[in-house]
Amino acid sequence: MNTLPQEQTIDINDMRMYYQLQGQGEPLLLLHGFLGSSKDWTLFTPNLEKTYRLIIPDLRGHGRSTNPSQAFTFRQAALDLFALLDHLGIEHCKAIGISGGGITLLHMATQQPERVEAMALVSATSYFPEQARKLMGSYTIESRTEQEWQFMRQSHPGGDEQIEALWRYGQGFKDSYDDVNFTPPYLSTITARTLIVYGDRDPLYPVQIAVDMYHAIPQAYLWILPNAGHSPVFTSQRTAFLQTVLSFLSGEWKQI
Repeated sequence: MNTLPQEQTIDINDMRMYYQLQGQGEPLLLLHGFLGSSKDWTLFTPNLEKTYRLIIPDLRGHGRSTNPSQAFTFRQAALDLFALLDHLGIEHCKAIGISGGGITLLHMATQQPERVEAMALVSATSYFPEQARKLMGSYTIESRTEQEWQFMRQSHPGGDEQIEALWRYGQGFKDSYDDVNFTPPYLSTITARTLIVYGDRDPLYPVQIAVDMYHAIPQAYLWILPNAGHSPVFTSQRTAFLQTVLSFLSGEWKQI
């Protein structure tokens, strides 16, 4: 039987973080992508809560979480999540991260490897390639369509000021080289079992990045989805993704 999420807030690291708890079992952290929110997981929670105790936060400045610092890095997002896990008394967990949520997981899995037991990285990247930087630079506030504004307003109740801040952070990624810079030796320190999920038509991150991460992370598995773009698990691949990620997280997969 599906349960309603328990909505909570906590003051950590000079911000107020909103998060939801749902289901019973082992803890499973669900991290939305940059510009997204905890609402993005609604399609998945009915299946995942049958097995796991879901922890679903809004990252700093996203959704119903505040960001007084007026700055965003994935490194800081990881520190925020460690503080949340400490508050909940969770020493280690499994996790799924979409795009920017996956980048945040890479920070978590390298900063405190023992805290992440297994993780699925969907459309995450170890660095920002030139094609992504060009797209980031073109995403100005002025170029946003009314449809994009309306879509963002559904997830970010802080209003247009909050949305504009998120778009500014995103555009600023084009000039950032230290926050997302996971070299192969750095990735090799990850101890979590890792499932890397990529679309082979991702306009931001070429599939070679997924292959390189697969070779660098010791206990990695790679699933490349054909004819799929960025974050393909929200569309036609949703059912297949749920089946695959539940099997992976359960520990059924063995390395040969």
